[in-house]
Amino acid sequence: MLRLSLIAAVLVCVLLPASASAATTWLCHPDRKDVCDGSLHSDARGPTAQEEEGSIGGIYVIPEQRMDCFYVYPTVSDQKRSVATKRIDPELRSIALYQAARYAESCRVFAPVYRQRTIQGIQPGVAQGGERRDVVNAQGYADVLAAWREYLRKDNKGRGVVLIGHSQGTFVLRRLIAKEIDRSKRARERIVSALLLGGNVLVRTGSDRGGDFQHMPACRTRRQIGCVVAFSVYDEPPPADALFARTTEANREILCTNPASLGGGSGTLTTIVPSAPFAPGTSIAAGISLLGFPKLTSKERWIQIDGAYRAQCVKAGGATSLQVTPVDGGPDLKPSPTPAWGLHLVDANLALGNLVDLVAIQGRAWRSARR
Repeated sequence: MLRLSLIAAVLVCVLLPASASAATTWLCHPDRKDVCDGSLHSDARGPTAQEEEGSIGGIYVIPEQRMDCFYVYPTVSDQKRSVATKRIDPELRSIALYQAARYAESCRVFAPVYRQRTIQGIQPGVAQGGERRDVVNAQGYADVLAAWREYLRKDNKGRGVVLIGHSQGTFVLRRLIAKEIDRSKRARERIVSALLLGGNVLVRTGSDRGGDFQHMPACRTRRQIGCVVAFSVYDEPPPADALFARTTEANREILCTNPASLGGGSGTLTTIVPSAPFAPGTSIAAGISLLGFPKLTSKERWIQIDGAYRAQCVKAGGATSLQVTPVDGGPDLKPSPTPAWGLHLVDANLALGNLVDLVAIQGRAWRSARR
């Protein structure tokens, strides 16, 4: 009997996922001091992004965190291996600052560390060009799934949740939503919205749902809840080898929702970037330098640039992308690191002001719907 018990115990250990018993490592969590804390004050500037006489001046924000944001970061790890460990490297802190910290206006921010495919690990697939496939590895998904379940069990307490992802983070959340949320009415009722940027969210051709998700549609009004915002930014029609905005799946297309004009047409973007540079010496920092965005400095933690770009979802040549055009002296950005990527590295920041305002409105709508 003892021998059988020991064998059973060994089998359980072998069959369980490696991360099942490991505690979540949090990049951002409201119970700790981290990069998602800090001032939300901005230096507001006009379209050229430069400090000018008679400029708008400072914008001072007092957070009202009446909902939660669950953020999964993009491919960013510079570790020299194909799958990252759960070490919090400088590039992880920088990406959370650039993409997630600003949502602290309205959210408590939760961001798990996960064993993602590193920049080195995605190179073979990127070299082939075309549509992104097999981005998510089993270990990374297991980490995010465990963190999501831990968050629901320990921290949610009936609060509305905004899911935020970019690039590899969006690919992970596409799977998580499909398996854990979309098929359950009770699970969907927790979701304020999902911001799934730069990750090829699929819908039925000509529809706002029916690809990745059967029940969560595209967001088409600012007070709509339980819906999805998705786009990939290009400054020109995506090339034939574009990594985003194209799919080869029959009867499917890439979802594009314009955060500046959810109902359609064009709109003006509010761009927000940190005044601190991205982690120096990292691959993402090098990629950002190729975009041609001016180097900005400010005494405030954030720089807000109003009206530098107009954006519109465009379907052309089998691709669906958010086409961004500089206006009124806005910086003319260049694709980085190649035209296949478009403006992927600034997907999350070119319209960050629009997105932060949107989730605040959606959060109020979510709470109103539950009174």
